[in-house]
Amino acid sequence: MSRIYLPKNASKARLREAEEARRNRAEIVRELSWGRVSRRDLIKMGLFTTAGALAHLGGLNPFAKSIYGQMPAGMPPSPLFGVQPFTQPMPRFDVLARNPVTGTADNLVSCLGPAPTAEANQTMKPVDPALGGGFGPIEGRPPGPIWAHQRFNQFLPQIAVEAWQSPATTNRVYNPQVASSLNSGIDPSQGIPLRFHPGMPIQNPNNVWTFNGTIPPKLVMGKYGQPLIFRHHNNLPVDVRQNAGFGRHTISTHEHNGHHGAENDGFTGAFFFPGQFYDYHWPVVLAGHFSVNTAATDRMASTPDESGGLINVPGDWHETMSTHWFHDHMFSFTSQNVYKGNAAMFNIYSGLDRGNETINDGVNLQLPSGSAKSWGNLDYDVNLLLADKAFDQDGQLFFDIFDFDGFIGDVNTVNLAYNPYFEVERRKYRFRILNASVSRFYKVALANASGTPQPITQIANDGNLLPHPVVLFELDEQGIAERYDIVIDFSTYAIGEKLHLVNLCDHFDPASAKLDGKKPFQDLTMAQALGGATPDPCVGRMLEFRVVRNPARPDVSRVADTLIPNPDLSAIPVARERVFEFKRDAAQTTSDPITSFMGPWGISTDGGTTLAADFGRVSAAPRFGTREIWTLKGGGGWDHPIHIHFEEGQVLARNGSAANVPAWERGRKDVYRLHPAGSITITMQFRDWGGMFMEHCHNTVHEDNAMLLRWEIDDSGAPFLRPLPTPIPTPQGVTFEPPTDVLPTAL
Repeated sequence: MSRIYLPKNASKARLREAEEARRNRAEIVRELSWGRVSRRDLIKMGLFTTAGALAHLGGLNPFAKSIYGQMPAGMPPSPLFGVQPFTQPMPRFDVLARNPVTGTADNLVSCLGPAPTAEANQTMKPVDPALGGGFGPIEGRPPGPIWAHQRFNQFLPQIAVEAWQSPATTNRVYNPQVASSLNSGIDPSQGIPLRFHPGMPIQNPNNVWTFNGTIPPKLVMGKYGQPLIFRHHNNLPVDVRQNAGFGRHTISTHEHNGHHGAENDGFTGAFFFPGQFYDYHWPVVLAGHFSVNTAATDRMASTPDESGGLINVPGDWHETMSTHWFHDHMFSFTSQNVYKGNAAMFNIYSGLDRGNETINDGVNLQLPSGSAKSWGNLDYDVNLLLADKAFDQDGQLFFDIFDFDGFIGDVNTVNLAYNPYFEVERRKYRFRILNASVSRFYKVALANASGTPQPITQIANDGNLLPHPVVLFELDEQGIAERYDIVIDFSTYAIGEKLHLVNLCDHFDPASAKLDGKKPFQDLTMAQALGGATPDPCVGRMLEFRVVRNPARPDVSRVADTLIPNPDLSAIPVARERVFEFKRDAAQTTSDPITSFMGPWGISTDGGTTLAADFGRVSAAPRFGTREIWTLKGGGGWDHPIHIHFEEGQVLARNGSAANVPAWERGRKDVYRLHPAGSITITMQFRDWGGMFMEHCHNTVHEDNAMLLRWEIDDSGAPFLRPLPTPIPTPQGVTFEPPTDVLPTAL
């Protein structure tokens, strides 16, 4: 939401007024989240404008004139209960257990009960009366061959990972997979209550819904050539009203940006209900598996074995990926559910990026990691999840949906900890940085104790290792869902020194006196960011590094001059070019109560009308096995980070010129920041898998309201049809209906 929080020294009267407005809004948020009122109802009541904004009423809108003067009342600042920054250790991610799966397609043996199947498990069980009663299937995946796991028999799962989406509770089984000395002294045997700092209140169960209901954030570890089943259980309350006023108890899990069939992509309309599970089949294959290096003779296309060697795999090694994440994609509730805690990370290991820095076999890049295991060492390979938050006056997580420009919080968290510290050794570390905010952009830099910028080496963008590393003193702006992998060499600093990751990206717009959720207002210099040049409370230091010791073993990790070159697409003809424009003032041409939604944001395809989201509408249908060029255009003064599911793309031009593409965008990407009124031209291939996918703004408030479209690859043979039927989930089972619309330019 576009907002400015009142300063900490605001008068008690002003704070009371702001809190009253917040509580009034929270009641309306609650009614909306329960489905008891619609936005059309609120417009009729005079509480919403037709543009979708909260009416400018005192006691309701934080920007209405205050009864105490002419200035806007503003939002009450989040209480910090006296805690100071950098007074708690940053927890490493909590690694989810990997369990073996054996057997044949007809008789899989695993810890999962029941065993995973190609088609959705339609075993029936009673449905809670709060969900309508009767009987419904135990698995929420749509049934039948159209939504079966593609090539399931060919890629039988070898590993099972299981998680439960649950209300907040204490973590008593924390597994960081590193020694306490490499986790800032945190004792994993001690319970971790769900709170953002030991001095802050424990969160009420329904204010935070995370994987397994616990913190720290979760990490899945996988490797190429080892298919994985991720069984996601929905353990959220069956009563839709038990949500603390925001979030939806139906979920759909998107593995961002997984190269697999649409049935495993977390399609926004393939959500499932409390009491159900959904088996996501992640085959973890290189793109081009069926068309490039099909005999698996190229040693560069490989995966680590358990004894330090390599196993060749089919596909194009130039398509190797490393840092993914997964999160909720529930239609029109993604922002609320991700903010509430539905976000985790997925590290993918390969012969090139095996997570063992000591193996020098001519393939392994020896990036900072560790050496105790053949692959997947986390000692010096650290996941960082950045997310801004806001709290009500009781210290409970708070979300306000009333301005569709975007929600901006006033408290920084790293790995869901308020401004923590992290102890490091005098050696190189790899950090996989994810922007998991709702609407906030970050711009990360490194400062020493005196505030002088320090060098950072960027090695990856959006989970893809770059062709060449780039040494920077500040990273580019990082849009929502972008991942930047960096290496910091702490060997040049003395024991006892402190450094800080600093956010330079300022969302405060002085013209409107608001924190602007549409885009960043400006990028600050290090001196400005540390000198208090902006009222944006999330600008400045956000993570403290403490150099505590020399490493026990010599650091043999390295950053090679060449990492992963881009695939050469010059011999692949371009089958089609398309243009997508991301704008305001969207129209809605359909009226399906489940699949369509009206919001101010929308997308125009190939010069057509700007349309609000309808996941039953097909906006593009590229042919299987082809390559296309897509141009993404922004409008007005907004900056949209656009995510295209399924395939990485290569950036060909910014604003029509290849010269405008910086070095850190010259690798493969899956999120493309448009910049205000800018454009970006990319090329992608469509191969290996089929089904319905999405394209949307990853400012998730924009996505939910309603900047999202569906595209599909559906002509690769049975069981696919053209166009595919749309799933309509209910607790009693999923049905299908024909698409509500197929744009003339789609095919």
